Amino acid sequence: MSSSDKSKAKLSQWDALMLESLNAYGWSKEERLRRIHASELPQDESKFKFDYKLLTVAAASDPATFEDAVHNGYQIKFSTLRGISSWLLLALGEEAELSLEPGQESVSAKLTVEERDRLASTLSYGWVIHGEHTGAADEKSAYRIEPLNRL
Repeated sequence: MSSSDKSKAKLSQWDALMLESLNAYGWSKEERLRRIHASELPQDESKFKFDYKLLTVAAASDPATFEDAVHNGYQIKFSTLRGISSWLLLALGEEAELSLEPGQESVSAKLTVEERDRLASTLSYGWVIHGEHTGAADEKSAYRIEPLNRL
């Protein structure tokens, strides 16, 4: 982890997923923050069934951290396999493949260099991304995300 990552705002995985889901509305960062603080958020009809009131509560409990996360990115406090898969779908529009076989747990996805870098900066400590990028930076390559240490 680089020193710049240490100063990133930290969000719970669920708050990060809710925040990413709001990107679908095309709101600017300022409009998103205004709506979150004013609790003027839509009813989520996705498979996630997010309760955006919880996002409003999280933003109110630590406004500076939350605003920093919206403006400058964030790191998830604790990532899970299914959470990473959901984040890839919501943040990058990428359907991931889960491997849940004991001892081989991982998430596989095809990402561009920019998407891979964004994922790497967002994951909590304890995860590693395997794979080498082939081709142009804007072409997708296969990556596997797995726990750094297995029990």
